[in-house]
Amino acid sequence: MTETTVGVGGAAESTDMVLNIGPQHPSTHGVLRLRLVLDGERIQSAEPVIGYMHRGAEKLFEARDYRQIIMLANRHDWLSAFSNELGVVLAVERMLGMEVPERAVWTRTLLAELNRVLNHLMFLGSYPLELGGITPIFYAFREREDLQHVMEEISGGRMHYMFNRVGGLKDDLPAGWLGRARQAVAEVRSRMGVYDDLVLGNEIFRGRTRGVGVLTRETVHAYGVSGPIARASGVDFDLRRDEPYLAYAELRDVLKVAIREEGDCLARFECLLEQTHASLALADACLDRLDGLPPGPINQRLPKVLKAPEGHTYAWTENPLGLNGYYLVSKGEKTPYRLKLRSASYNNIQALTELLPGTLVADMVAILGSLFFVVGDIDK
Repeated sequence: MTETTVGVGGAAESTDMVLNIGPQHPSTHGVLRLRLVLDGERIQSAEPVIGYMHRGAEKLFEARDYRQIIMLANRHDWLSAFSNELGVVLAVERMLGMEVPERAVWTRTLLAELNRVLNHLMFLGSYPLELGGITPIFYAFREREDLQHVMEEISGGRMHYMFNRVGGLKDDLPAGWLGRARQAVAEVRSRMGVYDDLVLGNEIFRGRTRGVGVLTRETVHAYGVSGPIARASGVDFDLRRDEPYLAYAELRDVLKVAIREEGDCLARFECLLEQTHASLALADACLDRLDGLPPGPINQRLPKVLKAPEGHTYAWTENPLGLNGYYLVSKGEKTPYRLKLRSASYNNIQALTELLPGTLVADMVAILGSLFFVVGDIDK
């Protein structure tokens, strides 16, 4: 077989075309490049080319103390900043053997679920946009604004909240905040039906996604795919239920894990939508519990210089896009000796090498968008 990279002009009919998709502009999901080998309109092979947004964050962790690394950690998946922070502080607290106040545990759980809804709403709106449907993104941003208001009120940030601290949270809840958060959750839930009617009920959307980009269970396990993408292929695994952290052990009756067996683009979208409904229910349960808790501290008092004892630990969480883990190694200093990040999108995007071959170029965008990735979460 002869390969020809085609620029201006054409190639002989007997050769394959090598086509570069991207690097795209940062205002999309980030700067990702796909190197495709085409036989006519059909993809023969696909290679994700990453590294265009690489920040060297894992190396920078080693030069920052345990308060400063939170800022670096919350930026790799910019749609899940609170959840990113959470993994770091859980790892440090485990090293310290530190117990966090009950109010902080329940507040963290609440904010993690609100952050999950914010993340999913972005993809519920942007995925139809990638297939030519412009309307859902406007609804998604309306719902996001309702939740952004309460998140901004409590933390001061719209994307990078910087609200977690080792030992708890930065500040106590503002007066009346629980009521405003409950109202925002209720308003978002009341309008979620638009995605069933406008998107799932659209025959063009279903035609573009049903049976397209089928990801098998074996491929999920082989590549370490996780989150709603893995569950859409029948892999029934969710850390919140299977290895509970924060207050999830007490929320077993409320937590519903969305599972599909088809493994196609439509199943991945349905899992994302169902998980958004489940997170809103979890948020309500957390608000009910916080209403009943007596006043108390929301963080632990820390020494001026915080040093983790010598040793190592691994803390992983069920982030909105999948499993997120931090492997922390300490030599007893105020900075980590090593902090390795296992991000969800890095593993998920590798499955494209199995998903794209054999499909049409016209289906590539549908498959790519259904993996719900953030490129900053790939390039660490």
